Parts: sequence; C-alpha cells; structure tokens
Amino acid sequence: MELEGKVKEVLDNFVNPYLAIEGGKAELVSVDEDGKVKIRLTGQCGGCPFAQFTLKAMVESTIKKHVPEVKSVESV
Repeated sequence: MELEGKVKEVLDNFVNPYLAIEGGKAELVSVDEDGKVKIRLTGQCGGCPFAQFTLKAMVESTIKKHVPEVKSVESV
C-alpha cells in the first residue's frame, strides 16, 4: 500500500473515531515523498485552543506509530 493510503487508513481507523467524540475530524491534505504529512483539523478541533497539542500529541504520534515512514505531521 502506498504511503498516502496508509495514512488515510490510520486517520479513518484510529484518529477520527477519537476526534469525533469531541466533534472534530482530521482531513488529509497531502503526503510528500519525504514523509511529510499535512493535516487540516476541522469541526470543533479546527478552532480549539488545544488544536496544536492534539495534532502533535495525538495525531502525529498515532500516525508515526502505525506508519513509521512518516517523518512529520503539520497543520494547514
């Protein structure tokens, strides 16, 4: 499976069910060949003051755990 597909699978199966509890969602914007992932937090997570913490502490760590090829996750 390609890198983008792996990241989408992690978002669908692990990240978004958790974020949905708080009314949020993580949308995949892009994945580049260097393993840099760009994510957009939407819903309640989009305007939350803790969005950057959620992105790094939960979203990035979960993606990297399941897809070790990912080097970083950034918010757009």
